[in-house]
Amino acid sequence: MGDVHEALKNLVERLHEAARDNLESIILYGSAARGDFRDAHSDLNALCILRSLRAAELSRVSPVVRWWTTAQHQPAPLFFSVDELRQSADVFAIELLDMQQSHRVLYGQDVIAGITVPMNLHRVQVEHELRTLLLKLRQHFLREAGNQQELGAVLAKSFSSTLTLLRHSLIAFLEQPPSAPGEVFARVAELTGASAPAFQAVQRLREAKSPDRDAVLPVYDGYLAAIEKVIAALDHHLPKRQWQRSGKNSS
Repeated sequence: MGDVHEALKNLVERLHEAARDNLESIILYGSAARGDFRDAHSDLNALCILRSLRAAELSRVSPVVRWWTTAQHQPAPLFFSVDELRQSADVFAIELLDMQQSHRVLYGQDVIAGITVPMNLHRVQVEHELRTLLLKLRQHFLREAGNQQELGAVLAKSFSSTLTLLRHSLIAFLEQPPSAPGEVFARVAELTGASAPAFQAVQRLREAKSPDRDAVLPVYDGYLAAIEKVIAALDHHLPKRQWQRSGKNSS
């Protein structure tokens, strides 16, 4: 997609022109903020803070979003108000922690840095996302059990999300996750009993230009088993009593 700096500059200018005084902040997050953006594989992820999110205000920025998603082939920015973003920390704990770790203010104030993320609810979201991932992988397998090519594509597509969730599993265990995927797999294996080679096999399959079709089935099987192990460890070592909101009794 051309020059990243120029594209972001253009996005900020268009959003400011469209939203005017209603625009409070624009924040870049994800790979471009971390510094590992790859033009062929990465997206430019933006968070936009508006003072009002009524339909009339959203309609003003709608043409900019259409331009960004069609002409620039980028995902639509996320739109929040400041209060809404803060109040969402309990249900978007994973996303907000990632944003806090790597973000860059393109316009206005840094509205992310000061948000407190409830870590007891972060642990709940991690398990929820892992269980959802596991269910989706099983459903894909049930639909495509005889299609090795399609199953391989499912594994490859899931790898990025799985790696994120494994990093957040380590955070739930009160650890700082390493940056290298192999080190993440090794530490997760130590804490949960999951197979590090099972995750490594999916990584290799994702990176292979022509994966071995005969290897897909055992890789898929090992991958499911490894995710199950991580879920069981989270559920056992960080029990259900932590599901309640901080300072409130469960009903």
